[in-house]
Amino acid sequence: MKILLFGKGGQVGWELQRSLAPLGQIVALDFDSKDLCGDFTNIDGIAATVRQVRPGVIVNAAAHTAVDKAESEPALAHRINAEAPGALAREAKAVGAMLVHYSTDYVFDGSGERPWREDDATGPLSVYGATKLAGEEAIRQSGCRHLIFRTSWVYAARGGNFAKTMLRLARERDRLTVINDQTGAPTGADLLADVTAHAIRAANQDEKLCGLYHLVASGHTTWHDYARLVIEYARNAGVEIKVAPSAIEPVPTSAFPTPARRPNNSRLATDKLRTAFGLTLPAWQAGVERMLAEILEK
Repeated sequence: MKILLFGKGGQVGWELQRSLAPLGQIVALDFDSKDLCGDFTNIDGIAATVRQVRPGVIVNAAAHTAVDKAESEPALAHRINAEAPGALAREAKAVGAMLVHYSTDYVFDGSGERPWREDDATGPLSVYGATKLAGEEAIRQSGCRHLIFRTSWVYAARGGNFAKTMLRLARERDRLTVINDQTGAPTGADLLADVTAHAIRAANQDEKLCGLYHLVASGHTTWHDYARLVIEYARNAGVEIKVAPSAIEPVPTSAFPTPARRPNNSRLATDKLRTAFGLTLPAWQAGVERMLAEILEK
């Protein structure tokens, strides 16, 4: 099987290069790839790439993920998050490929406290969320075989992330303030990649498994409690931490105004995914602690 991967340089794309390798030949591209087009602002170029490669599976790990910046460049965000996935979907349909695509909890309005199900009404609060939802809809309308995974709070040992920022600040400051009224599940890029590989193999054998799924680690937390876990793990590992446990203060979202509104409730129900593919999703703490062990060894 030939797999065409877009966004190879991102956190999820990097892990996908590892997890997809046992499934077949991978053609991995980024926005600046030379021989084939991986630039999602070039719609004709990525469509031509699909026609040239003729893969069995297309995996799209590319996106405009700068949530606040998207508010000031909505046309670019729409091109990358909606138009480009739509073009991939149409080409996937034409060559008979399956398209795998990643979406977000930001397609919901963040109300309530119940985990969002795949069939719940959407209501994005931001340009980012609206363009990601438009991308989902374009894929569904194309009629191609597809797997769409909505996820949240993605992190990886590679590149920047919330945990690394908290560790840096905890070494520098006597006091930290962290948002405590947004709730979600920190989800590792490695978990996303591993589940993706499993799902591709299963859906290739049973087309009825194609569709939309929520994919996050189990459990949920706030940014404040996430920060506390990260800092205490580092402290117990012997890292010199300046901030005291009692000096990590919870604050509301309003304490940190941003151009884009964030959903308060980012809980995603994963029952459909776990039942369909026979999977157990690990607790969010397990993945975060594994990531911390990796970055603190460096």
